Amino acid sequence: MISRLTATQPELTPLILRLVFAIVIWPHGAQLLVGCFGGYGFTGTMQYFTTQAGLPAVIAFLVIMLEFFGSLFILLGFFTRFFAAASIILFLGMIVTVHQQNGFFMNWYGSAKGEGFEYHLLVIGILLTLIISGAGKASVDALIYNKTNNK
Repeated sequence: MISRLTATQPELTPLILRLVFAIVIWPHGAQLLVGCFGGYGFTGTMQYFTTQAGLPAVIAFLVIMLEFFGSLFILLGFFTRFFAAASIILFLGMIVTVHQQNGFFMNWYGSAKGEGFEYHLLVIGILLTLIISGAGKASVDALIYNKTNNK
């Protein structure tokens, strides 16, 4: 099971995708968990997610933890396939619950305000690629795979 989860090739492309994903997503997780970059921090985010967004507390907690820690684990290439799959579920949830109603495009300057889901599809594409390819070069997954398979 661990070998299947951590199997990867020493390719550069997954490393680039992991870096880009983490650079973009981790700051959002930091907003949610610790209040950096103008965020509300854990307490404020939990309150917003459970009262305004109507999420169950356990889901709100998992969203916060996944955006913060999941993006770091993907950056490190640690159980990349697992955290990429979990993040796909997260981003599909974002599309269905919030962004679908705004259409496809980011509409900040048009007559239809709000963020569509085009950005979310790009993130899902990155994550699907990581699920298919594995973490690639410079990853904890590669170290685990090589150690468990005596390479």
